[in-house]
Amino acid sequence: MTQSISDHISRRLADAQKIIIASHVRPDGDAVGSALGLGLALINAGKTVEIALADGVPSSFKFLEGSELVKKEPNGAHDTFITVDCADFKRTGKIFENFGQPDINIDHHKTNEKFGKLNLVEADEVATAAILTKYLPQWGLEITRPVAAALLTGILTDTLGFRTSNVTPEALRQAAALMETGADLPEIYMQALVRKSFSAAKYWGAGLSSLRSENGIVWGTLALADRKSAGYGGNDDADLINMISAIEGNKVGMIFVEQANARVKISWRALQAGVDVSSVAKRFQGGGHAAAAGADVDGTLADVQKKVLKATRELLNL
Repeated sequence: MTQSISDHISRRLADAQKIIIASHVRPDGDAVGSALGLGLALINAGKTVEIALADGVPSSFKFLEGSELVKKEPNGAHDTFITVDCADFKRTGKIFENFGQPDINIDHHKTNEKFGKLNLVEADEVATAAILTKYLPQWGLEITRPVAAALLTGILTDTLGFRTSNVTPEALRQAAALMETGADLPEIYMQALVRKSFSAAKYWGAGLSSLRSENGIVWGTLALADRKSAGYGGNDDADLINMISAIEGNKVGMIFVEQANARVKISWRALQAGVDVSSVAKRFQGGGHAAAAGADVDGTLADVQKKVLKATRELLNL
């Protein structure tokens, strides 16, 4: 079945002339790497491509060659619309509300709603970038050094530097192949996972000072005031959830990030084998994987935190 879908996608890409590629709001490394890797490969094949991310490219991924091509809004002229690393269509943001059904949906989230005309969803893959690493050559698209760097960024960040429980020998072989194409793994690791801006470090300080642990859950909170005080320009958690996930003695790690307009972004991480946090995220119209999931919930920070913590305890028997 997957091979049949891949063949259909190959033919669709061969016929396409004007392509728009989108991914989810508050893009992570896999969203940026997948969109950029696919986009650059299609440009090299002579296609006209627009890569549009509603929140733009986070500063930690602007080192990638071609990142300056990513815009916050497409001009709308296209014959093929592709989404990558997006479990549900609304996560692409309001700028795509009137674009209609995507022609191609490529993703690795187990909660993917298969909203595209063609859906290449492989939930066992470590990253959407890993799916693209496998299929780009089958679609007649070359993995050049910039494409390889973008795809390796996606694989590296979604596995937290090959530390997640779903890492397979195949993922390591893919990384090695991308390195052989010219991608600089040590540099990508440093830029995407280690290096932080001064404002991000101050933002982390606010989040770390808020840490609480109770009944197997450890969580932190980032308020709008914390973001303003730190001078942090993003509306995400600056990857603080990865630090929280390293705290021992808990089953679930969480972070609550207050957004404008009475909305809160929640990220969950399973810290123990057998815990599936995607089931909780789905309860709040979010999605993700067993080990990592997220959702955006309407309400004040205090109210959302109270009901989400309660649901997390109940659904995961904590």
